[in-house]
Amino acid sequence: MTYQVLLSPEAEIDLEDAYNWYEEQNAGLGSEFIRVIDASLSAIQRNPFAYALVFQQERQVRRKLIRKFPYSVFYCVEDAIIVIVACFHVKRDPQEWQKRL
Repeated sequence: MTYQVLLSPEAEIDLEDAYNWYEEQNAGLGSEFIRVIDASLSAIQRNPFAYALVFQQERQVRRKLIRKFPYSVFYCVEDAIIVIVACFHVKRDPQEWQKRL
């Protein structure tokens, strides 16, 4: 089955904020962050059920830890669509992304 990946508006803001922060730290680091995120989204798209189920109420939320950066991608699988709910730094309060459900 081929899954379509959709970023929620909040997840887009998460990614933009992280990109900007990494670019301020070191030119080109934000681009590397986005490359790693793209690779992670491709891995999720290929096999969305391979990653840990971390939250389950009305929707099941899975998490993929990001390589090289202290971030996680949180997503839901709804039929043939993968909705990226958040891209959060691992030290942030998980209740913040849970409010988005």
